[in-house]
Amino acid sequence: MTAQVLPLVLVGPVAPLGSGGPPSGIDKRPVPGPWRITATGLVGDAQADLRYHGGPEKALHQYPRDHYAAWASEIGDHPLLSAPGAFGENLATTAWTERDVCIGDIARFGSALLQVSQGRQPCFKLDRRFERTGMALAVQRTGRTGWYWRVLEAGIAEPGDRIELRARPRPDWSLARLIHLLYVDTRNRSELQVASALPELAESWRLLLCRRLRTGAVEDWSKRVAGGERGPEA
Repeated sequence: MTAQVLPLVLVGPVAPLGSGGPPSGIDKRPVPGPWRITATGLVGDAQADLRYHGGPEKALHQYPRDHYAAWASEIGDHPLLSAPGAFGENLATTAWTERDVCIGDIARFGSALLQVSQGRQPCFKLDRRFERTGMALAVQRTGRTGWYWRVLEAGIAEPGDRIELRARPRPDWSLARLIHLLYVDTRNRSELQVASALPELAESWRLLLCRRLRTGAVEDWSKRVAGGERGPEA
């Protein structure tokens, strides 16, 4: 992977998702810098349901624009794919994907210091946003989820600042490997044991993997991707 990428920065308020839809902050739009980054994300950004969105382990969502062409080939020329922000990302970039980024990666963005904490677990609001049943499940199935950063040091980023990789403590644990374990190779005990012990991984994901090891059961994520109350994997 390249050591740095130049992001487009996006934020959004909470608003109804479609006509009569649930409140959501998924509609992110580019904003001019400078950008102030706190422990819970970009100043000016918002999330509707803080039980499952936002917070210190999901302070910033990054999504690769590299995936947009694949989505267009699969779902057609959807108007949301004409510009960054289709997936509610705060940081739209090229050159980094889930195969290039690892759990625990530390990066500098302006004066802020960030660390990759987890991948995204897509929810039914993507179906509402794209007006397409099964979109959230498709994001999960393809592994094109994007990822979250926690903020180790708050700071300010200016236009032209790049996200610069500074440290990679877990080079063997790409996001792609973790996503494969979470949704495909779900009962691989040796992988579960190693991943559940990664201190850089978000606590909710470590608890999820430990629960699998303890019970032998895989979570029911149908409610998360189809709507209604979130399941225990949230």
